[in-house]
Amino acid sequence: MHTKAQNGFADRKMIGRAIKDSFIKLKPGTQAKNPVMFLVFVSAILTTGLWILSLLGIQDAPGGYTLAIAVILWFTVLFANFAEAIAEGRGKAQADTLRASRKDVDAHRIPSAAEKDKVTVVASALLKKGDLVIVRAGEQIPADGEIIEGAASVDESAITGESAPVIREAGGDRSAVTGGTTVLSDWIVVRVTNEAGESFLDKMIAMVEGASRKKTPNEIALQIFLVALSIIFILVTVSLYTYSAFSARQAGIENPTSVTTLVALLVRLAPTTIGALLSAIGIAGMSRLNQANVLAMSGRAIEAAGDVDVLLLDKTGTITLGNRQAVEFIPVDGTDIGNWRMRRSCPLWRMRLRRGAVW
Repeated sequence: MHTKAQNGFADRKMIGRAIKDSFIKLKPGTQAKNPVMFLVFVSAILTTGLWILSLLGIQDAPGGYTLAIAVILWFTVLFANFAEAIAEGRGKAQADTLRASRKDVDAHRIPSAAEKDKVTVVASALLKKGDLVIVRAGEQIPADGEIIEGAASVDESAITGESAPVIREAGGDRSAVTGGTTVLSDWIVVRVTNEAGESFLDKMIAMVEGASRKKTPNEIALQIFLVALSIIFILVTVSLYTYSAFSARQAGIENPTSVTTLVALLVRLAPTTIGALLSAIGIAGMSRLNQANVLAMSGRAIEAAGDVDVLLLDKTGTITLGNRQAVEFIPVDGTDIGNWRMRRSCPLWRMRLRRGAVW
């Protein structure tokens, strides 16, 4: 009961923040990032202006009709902003969890590797790229870096999920260390390789929040297609107005087609639903993976995850690769099995891996 009440409160809080963000996202610069919804945004401003003119006696269409169109268009824009804000809100909630696991620790900065005794204690957030720090047993590595001297056993379970400690040493391909991991034994001298706010954990948080999510090739292609359709529909509606004005002039009557009606037709023809939910779908996909404790580092990974039915991991949660073991040999059609020695040397065999085969 307490858990359900707490979750309900969290949902209400997130919805309230999403409603607030829906109005904040009405900035023209934010709307311009989505061309289709920017078209709806401009149309909403235009119809609102026409309604204000109708109050002043300059009527393009009946005032009530223009007001109704304007309200519908503003609702469409706010709905798109709300959908994106809800998706971002779920990501921000999960990012807060990651941010809570990141601690601002004291770093022991040294002037050079030869002067390990001249230690200056500074906050890890003040470290800059190229600084040297010494980390001893029981201390947390303050920032991402590369070991230039020493060797140590490092607990990287907070990052990789691997419970067993790993050996990190200067030279070779095992010299990189990640901020937030803990040195269990010995000591190492680390050269900081990332500025503050650009660490691996910071990038994870930015990816989860969707702030730095890059669009995939499919998203880019779909957006280009939507923009092309929108341009075509703009030309169609403009042509309808010119044809209507020409026909009305030939008939000697007033143009029966109003700008408000053509704006409503344009928004009706434009692919507003896809345009409104495109960004929200990308963020929601990453959030859905996070709920399964899978962190996607790119939009392409999210699309690839859509084709995955079963993901098998070892006990620590990391994906490892070992030697494959064939449980049975099956000859191709038309090939005699023969004896074991012939089977072993025959190149026409194929391996069938059953469930339980070791990778």
